[in-house]
Amino acid sequence: MRRQQAEQQGRQGEARAAAWLRLKGWSILDTRVKTPAGEIDIIARRAGLIAFVEVKWRSKVADLDHAIDAYRLRRVAAAAESVAHKYATNGEDLRVDVILLAPRAFPRHITNAWQP
Repeated sequence: MRRQQAEQQGRQGEARAAAWLRLKGWSILDTRVKTPAGEIDIIARRAGLIAFVEVKWRSKVADLDHAIDAYRLRRVAAAAESVAHKYATNGEDLRVDVILLAPRAFPRHITNAWQP
């Protein structure tokens, strides 16, 4: 039951992150893209840029500081590399972003979170 609740909260967090990105002028190209290297929560486009976004939801704001690490970012970057050709068809720049969410807190958008 606990795993199902975590999955449901994660999906709700991804939906909130997508809505927030739309408010910021992004077009959502895809969500929950599974690849052999890992999953990409959101793929979004804005002004010649494709962002592969990892979303992390925590029940406490204080826990957001530890929600993402190099291992997870490396997996998202590897997944993004495997599907980038499908989304960046017009020479757009690519980057990996992170959106951190918690109740009663504004989303924290970390742009270009992965630097190999």
